[in-house]
Amino acid sequence: MRIPAEIAFGTEYDGGMFNLWLFRHGETEWSRTGQHTGRTDKELTERGKAQGARLGQRLERRPFRLVLTSPLRRARETCALAGYPDALVDEDLVEWDYGDCEGRTTEQIRAEMPGWSVWSGPVPGGETLEAVSERAERVIARARTEPGDVAVFAHAHLLRVLAARWLGLSPDMGKLLALHAASMSVVSLEHGQPFITVWNDIHHLEGIE
Repeated sequence: MRIPAEIAFGTEYDGGMFNLWLFRHGETEWSRTGQHTGRTDKELTERGKAQGARLGQRLERRPFRLVLTSPLRRARETCALAGYPDALVDEDLVEWDYGDCEGRTTEQIRAEMPGWSVWSGPVPGGETLEAVSERAERVIARARTEPGDVAVFAHAHLLRVLAARWLGLSPDMGKLLALHAASMSVVSLEHGQPFITVWNDIHHLEGIE
């Protein structure tokens, strides 16, 4: 879904609209191969760095009231490449702790636990979906105290849970919201009504090999 021009260029809104911009980090070696990457502090691939730079070209240093980033390197690097090197680190934005599933693909995990999904668990030695949801809700609460748009740079599963909770849905409904590397999404609030304005916009990555 492409982002509407009126949001991309920062038009002021009437009616008290608030936008929370969500950016997933660029490609890493493990995201490319489909390995679950929770707390392992992977750096961006060269392609991931190019994706972060493209995101920066798209945003053109758009001003935000607050920019937050996960402490993990892949998110911080993407954030800096996008033009926000001074973003504040928020520990609640770290990715899901996958425990014993860390570094493994879904297919590998299903060889031992048929039909397994991170959304329905279990996640042995890792974090519960409810714990991830609690962290996402704290990020939402922090963002909504700001009198202007907020941007966050984080990870696929954390951001999917965050979007589900923004909409008032159960956290497992994040399974319906796919996110590509270096994607840009916007969730909004107007007159007390939460909604998705843009989701998984990656057209700024066109032409990257």
